[in-house]
Amino acid sequence: MNPNDRAQAHDVEIRSIEEADAEPCAKMMQASEPWVTLGTGYQALLDMMRNPARDRFIAIVSGKPAGFVVVNMAAPLSGYIQTICVASDVRAKGIGRLLMEHAEARIFCDSPNVFLFVSDFNAPARAFYERLGYRQAGELPDFLIAGRSEVLMRKTRGPIRGYANNVPCKNIP
Repeated sequence: MNPNDRAQAHDVEIRSIEEADAEPCAKMMQASEPWVTLGTGYQALLDMMRNPARDRFIAIVSGKPAGFVVVNMAAPLSGYIQTICVASDVRAKGIGRLLMEHAEARIFCDSPNVFLFVSDFNAPARAFYERLGYRQAGELPDFLIAGRSEVLMRKTRGPIRGYANNVPCKNIP
């Protein structure tokens, strides 16, 4: 992909993460915010990428990892986007938007709500989520590190009770 081009769905392959993808994804995260400021160690990031209890998807552009998203469908916060990361050399090209759309499609098959946390110091990420329709639902001060908050954001199609997805769910890899 040309560095000046925005990613289109046909330029990007999104598939389930395989074992060989775990290390490149953990390294991508280790060099990125908010994990740098949060001081998250490489082993914890690698363990997250290898967690089979999560739905993990990777975006491939020109044969290389361009980003990924990790989704938790377990209660109590079913439909939680645990993390999303885009490689620094392809940011602001639409990869994050495509990954979020993929994660939302997966979540909305089973739940009317998508949740995520964003660190209060990560203003670009928060602005990105707001552009996608997410709204603040709460705040947890001193949750991960002292003096900083994690902001809970939610995108919804309605209440849980009575939710019936009216959009056919395709087989999401």
